[in-house]
Amino acid sequence: MRSPCLLATLLLAVSPGLPAQEDAGQRTQIKERELEEVRERISDLKQSMDAAAADRDRLTMDLQAAEVSTAEKRLRLKDLERQRAYSTKRRAALDNDIGEREAELAGEAESLAAQARAAYMSGNQEKIKLLLNQRDPATLGRVMTYYGYLNNYRAGNIETVTARIRELAELRSQVAAEEARLSDLAKRQDQELRKLGQAQDERATLLAALKNKLAVEGREIEGLAAQEKDLARLIAELTSILSDYPISSEEPFSEHRGRLTWPVAGTLLQDFGQPRVGGRLKWNGVVLAAPRGREVRSVYHGRVAFSDWLAGLGLLVIVDHGEGYMTLYGYNETTLKNAGDWVAPGDVIATVGDSGGQAQPALYFEVRKGKQPVNPGRWVTRRPGD
Repeated sequence: MRSPCLLATLLLAVSPGLPAQEDAGQRTQIKERELEEVRERISDLKQSMDAAAADRDRLTMDLQAAEVSTAEKRLRLKDLERQRAYSTKRRAALDNDIGEREAELAGEAESLAAQARAAYMSGNQEKIKLLLNQRDPATLGRVMTYYGYLNNYRAGNIETVTARIRELAELRSQVAAEEARLSDLAKRQDQELRKLGQAQDERATLLAALKNKLAVEGREIEGLAAQEKDLARLIAELTSILSDYPISSEEPFSEHRGRLTWPVAGTLLQDFGQPRVGGRLKWNGVVLAAPRGREVRSVYHGRVAFSDWLAGLGLLVIVDHGEGYMTLYGYNETTLKNAGDWVAPGDVIATVGDSGGQAQPALYFEVRKGKQPVNPGRWVTRRPGD
């Protein structure tokens, strides 16, 4: 069944008599409503899955809350770091401006001082003396003209010196403001670092409790199987939700098999098809070890279908590429895109982390065709930077 928003779009497309600008504006509003509808449906799906997971395992949900909180704190820290870097750069630029203005002021002041000394040496009645000492009217006219030029030059110098002093005062005021801003940013950064440390301690405690629980109950394989089931449900539901909003491209995803670039530069820890715990399950994707915080990039054009936390995969981004193809990026430290956002090849969508209860920073990467995972190595062959 088509959504009301999509039907409205079709009706609008065939409605005669609308001015082009008004038509474009209404189309934009409808697209925004469609996007919001998609996000709401995905949010409802996530809440439903969270409720089911909470019934199954409260510790996992506590881990989710801790890791999401940690990701939010890391994003705030990065924003504060960007602000501090900008403020430091601006402070350096202001200091440089002050140095230039001080040099200009010194030059103007020296020139004005030289003129003042010359005027003093010529005596207080300089103009009268010039008038009395000149007998030739033509010569006197020229002298008075030169004298006028000299006085105007002195007045100009005085105005320039005064302007330089005002500029310096304003620049020093701006420097003081930047110093206050830097001090405030440093305090806020220290506070966020303390909060981040507490969140990491909480995560470590929860992770230890979860592992102990699984070990005691011998339920690790069952837990992994449940997580795979959750992912399969998520993919199926997302496919259903997005079926009304197909992706069309001049170059379909299927035509780029073997020509895509890996989403991150890393070391292969787990390969597609390798057995997992006990050998009953296999890896549906690959795990690439990489430094924490390294940028994770989309492998191809598409639309973000999911950007949230999921048990077993932590902070997960799923990109829909059309034709039933999706790519999954898990274990992230932070996610930088929202559901509904469009991405291009190489766009940064997340940063490497260890969410989902992982022991070390890494990226989980998977390619799916419908509900079926496929070997990423057959699709992605190029190294980042090639």
